[in-house]
Amino acid sequence: MKMDFPFEEASQVDLLAETEELYREVAGELALARRKLGEGDLGEVGNAVKAVKDLRAALQMVMDERTRVEKLRKQVGGIVGGGALDLGAARDEIGRRLARLRDAGAG
Repeated sequence: MKMDFPFEEASQVDLLAETEELYREVAGELALARRKLGEGDLGEVGNAVKAVKDLRAALQMVMDERTRVEKLRKQVGGIVGGGALDLGAARDEIGRRLARLRDAGAG
């Protein structure tokens, strides 16, 4: 199944995938630095600090891109500015209006 996205959304999805890959790479670097620190290799402190900063930046990029992609998907799907209809509330309102019409009678 192939989904066709508008160009802008497709580029956002690609950027999201790249950002998630960056996040995984940096997380791996941080894990390696942590292991080396645990073994007493203090030369990895600088690398660990850099990896934490990179990880934080990558996480922020992932969150920003996910937000953008979700916004685009809602726009494409026609769910802008709120979400789904509350059918229960609509049914209740129709019932109230019909009851008022019945109460008013034929007059």
